Amino acid sequence: MMKGIEILAKSELYAGFFRLALYRFRHRLFAGGWSAEIQRELCERPHAVGVLPYDPAADKVVLIEQFRIGAWAAGLEAWQTEIVAGFVEEGEAEAEVAHREAREEASLELSALLPICRYAVSPGGSSESVSLYCGRVDSRGAGGIHGLPEEHEDIRVEVLSFADAMRRLDEGAITNATSIIALQWLALNRDRVRAAWR
Repeated sequence: MMKGIEILAKSELYAGFFRLALYRFRHRLFAGGWSAEIQRELCERPHAVGVLPYDPAADKVVLIEQFRIGAWAAGLEAWQTEIVAGFVEEGEAEAEVAHREAREEASLELSALLPICRYAVSPGGSSESVSLYCGRVDSRGAGGIHGLPEEHEDIRVEVLSFADAMRRLDEGAITNATSIIALQWLALNRDRVRAAWR
């Protein structure tokens, strides 16, 4: 039993591209004592890594665009402007994921990584967490269509000036949390990043 939570039972409801489990548990209350038994379905997803490719010399970011069924179902733009991201595979370090996904999704080589943060994607219903990084790149020659055909990836790569990326963010054209968090972090830390990567 973890401190403050007691798992009474766990059963698997579905195992496909996603996994769905049913948990029965109780937890400590702020006022003291324990809650009644609670049942919750939980979408179990692996840990992910996202990286914002940034060229400090040109003051440009490299973003990608791809189709997302979840965005469509939510009534948002189905082709999402995003940062590079992917799931951590067994035995893989976060930095390895960042480098692998930058190559696969954008044909980019990262020359340095700065950690941004780790956050829970949807803690009320999913186990997925994301570690975000800013990755140093040379944006010259970046662009085109990339991705792995066996993963049905059709990814368009775009190079934007920092100012254009911020404009898109301010206009609400970027609507996924991973990209919003990374770009807002860059807006707050850009001078420090450029000085470190001069």
